[in-house]
Amino acid sequence: MKKLFPKGLLAIALCCSAGIRVSAQQKDTVPPVQPPANPPAISPSMANPQQYEIADITVAGTQYLDKALLLSLSGLSVGDKVVYPGGDQFTKAIQSLWSQRLFADVTIYVTKIEDGKIWLEIGLTEMPRMNSFQFKGIKKTEADDIATKAGLRKGTVVTPALKQNVIGVVHKFYADKGFGNATVRTEERKDSGQVNSMGLVFYVNKGNKVRIDNINFVGNYNIPDSKLKKRMKGTKERTRFTLYPDTKQVYVDSLAQPDDFWKTYGFLQPTRALDKLDPYFRFKLFSSAKFNESKYLEDKGKVVSYYNSKGYRDALILKDTTYKSSASNLNIDLAVSEGKKYYFGDITWKGNTRYSDSVLTRILGIKKGDVYNLELLEKRLGKQMSQEGGDITGYYMDYGYLFFQIDPVEIGIRGDTIDYEIRLREGPQATIKEVRIAGNEKTNEHVIRRELRTIPGEKFSRADLIRSNREIANLGFFNPEKIGMNPVPNVADGTVDIDYTVEEKANDQLELSAGWGGYIGLTGTLGVTFNNFSLRNIFRKETWDPLPSGDGQKLSVRVSSNGKAYRSYNFSFTEPWLGGKKRNQFSVSFYSSYQNPYAYSNYYANIYNQNSTTTDGHFKVLGASVSLGKQLKWPDDFFTLIYSVNYQQYKLKNYNYFGIPGFDNGTSNNLNLKFTLARSSVDQQIFPRSGSNFMLSAQYTPPYSVFDPGKDYTKDPISKQFNFIEYQKYRFNAEWYVPLSRPMGSDNKTFVLKVAAKFGYISRYNNRTTLSPFGRFELGGDGLSNFAIYDRDIISQRGYPVYYTSDPSLNPESGQPADYRGFTVFNKYVMELRYPFSLNPSSTIFGLAFVEAANGYRDMQDYNPFRLRRSAGIGMRFYLPMFGLLGFDYGIGFDRIQPGGGLKDAAKFTFMLGFEPE
Repeated sequence: MKKLFPKGLLAIALCCSAGIRVSAQQKDTVPPVQPPANPPAISPSMANPQQYEIADITVAGTQYLDKALLLSLSGLSVGDKVVYPGGDQFTKAIQSLWSQRLFADVTIYVTKIEDGKIWLEIGLTEMPRMNSFQFKGIKKTEADDIATKAGLRKGTVVTPALKQNVIGVVHKFYADKGFGNATVRTEERKDSGQVNSMGLVFYVNKGNKVRIDNINFVGNYNIPDSKLKKRMKGTKERTRFTLYPDTKQVYVDSLAQPDDFWKTYGFLQPTRALDKLDPYFRFKLFSSAKFNESKYLEDKGKVVSYYNSKGYRDALILKDTTYKSSASNLNIDLAVSEGKKYYFGDITWKGNTRYSDSVLTRILGIKKGDVYNLELLEKRLGKQMSQEGGDITGYYMDYGYLFFQIDPVEIGIRGDTIDYEIRLREGPQATIKEVRIAGNEKTNEHVIRRELRTIPGEKFSRADLIRSNREIANLGFFNPEKIGMNPVPNVADGTVDIDYTVEEKANDQLELSAGWGGYIGLTGTLGVTFNNFSLRNIFRKETWDPLPSGDGQKLSVRVSSNGKAYRSYNFSFTEPWLGGKKRNQFSVSFYSSYQNPYAYSNYYANIYNQNSTTTDGHFKVLGASVSLGKQLKWPDDFFTLIYSVNYQQYKLKNYNYFGIPGFDNGTSNNLNLKFTLARSSVDQQIFPRSGSNFMLSAQYTPPYSVFDPGKDYTKDPISKQFNFIEYQKYRFNAEWYVPLSRPMGSDNKTFVLKVAAKFGYISRYNNRTTLSPFGRFELGGDGLSNFAIYDRDIISQRGYPVYYTSDPSLNPESGQPADYRGFTVFNKYVMELRYPFSLNPSSTIFGLAFVEAANGYRDMQDYNPFRLRRSAGIGMRFYLPMFGLLGFDYGIGFDRIQPGGGLKDAAKFTFMLGFEPE
């Protein structure tokens, strides 16, 4: 056999024509394919090339790759006509195979020539496969992250590109963490147990963190360093503290002080000065100031943008230099050119027909003489679509002008004054043609479609698009961060299609708990809530997973018991669109509870009735409710009016919890009608960032005393007075959510301020009746430890246990009265600062800091809205789809602080499950 030219002539010809005689870069580690033994004597002449037909092609040297596929890649096949020697078909075949980057050597051999036919063999030497890899010198978690980012997998072909990719990933990984001097060394290890395979070891030395000692600005005559540094959010210099012994004061100083400075004040070196500082300052001394190249580039742009926002339109960074200040740290010098300060001059409008010049000028909100700010101008014009609205583009798009365009053009510069002409092209009003929904794998499409405000055939409106996004998010079935809205305009016919995309999230909830108490024994709770239930598919077995779902209904069942002492059953069902055409929310619920404090020992009898020796008693509650809510159109369609009919029956036997003499036996009936006017405009349910909630309710029992006006019911026995409960009750809640900064980036994270105010009042119709202990307000605690079965409105207050006196000077632990009837008036004020740590729908986590004040009052004569119990603290919230909302709060009740006591004695840890406490 010969290579395509005898004595190496073909190899030379291929090298000349194709620039290659394919040889492996890893030739020392991979043995080449050996040519067939005893090749025939073939002596074609380079001067006399001839055409041959390929009779057969074989592939040698492959161990992992499919030979038929390799033949296909070569472009050669049996029956093809080739010219030998000198044909370019062979050159192209070698180039094609080599370009796959899978081989260390590619050679084509001629094994036989006979009767105008030629036999070929493609000799391949595969590059080795990676059978293992490991990183040394770093943590396993870091190694796993790097391997994932680099796409390392066993069995991958080992190429120089693979190694360089891993090295690049390592450098970027650690550079983002502030280790800009990381080094990587690669080592190959042969595997004697497997043919043509090897292991790779990456030795990583991440080195010390590269921190920024000083950021120095030069040329900034009008804006101080401190304001420019404040704009560099991702590039900060190390914080240092300067100690002045004479005054014993510590000053924060962003610039390093030389050692001579410390010696001047009697300290041998800075570290000795730190010994005299408070531990808090020692901790803060080495605050993070890592250097990140990508963030640094962004921050330079932010510095220029800040100059532009202050009127310095021509500002730029002339030069920036980074240089070592120590073995691993950096200094940064930035030379800026500010230019002169500009102001807005005349602003004129051109092309507007829908709105007059005066209206557009008012919307723009920029007057002649204002400091020039291009970013503000473009924001007010609406160059970037924003859900905040209020810009000119938004006003046009709310009326269907989807093809609207607006361009600010500088038409003149007079000294430091810039004149603008705002050119508008309104275009036609777009009509919605098709609305498409994708991504709803579980929820039926009609559940989403009925929430949309973008209806085919109607004019396009950006406000309706944003409102539709809110309504989809508030369903609670989808990841609110992944809801997509994509208008697809068609200029030819003036229409627009709208594509909505959603991502389903788990939202069914399971409550399962068990415990053991010394006197009580085993306790347990089992509860399930299906938030996307489908009643109409209840008899279709194929829809059960584990129950039929997809129609947006809510089904909840909960059972709790500890045997003889306590048991409770709850059932509720909600249909949000009764009839399917309008947002009429229909709900039914049933609940029953039983409590026997004497079930286990006289210990409980002594707690609940000090003067009684009986061990036979109980308190039973049976209740049901039916409600219907209707969405209103006025004042706006955020309002809902809800009607509900409620009934509760209370049965007492030898049970006197309320401290009312004689009220330990009997049956009480509470039938009432409740009207609720609510308005909700929050952007989403779990972590609202904007919007508000308002609720005003009025609740009335039948005025039984009116039917017998001559009777004084207060003279009846106390147990008889409460046979038919009579009252009127009013509640008002208000909540506002305000983002304190505009969300930046894809994570949408921002601080949010929540402010809330609440008020409640319950009273009699006249003085001929006695107000029962049921339906009143109970303040303090967290809502879980309170005895909710007594039919109380539980108004929690963090930092306080349940209290029954309105005197803040009485500590609930020591000054609690024996009267547990509850309050008839209350008010509460809350302020929270929230920040989300994770907005992942499978585990939403946010922290909060709060201050709140509340109090309850026995009657309206005692009411004083400024006599409040005050508290403050911090908390965390975790939303897990399976369990709902979990919360932990640590609060300090300031009015619980006793003389000589500390904050520890006034602190209280509270827990919440499944709901935000009132």
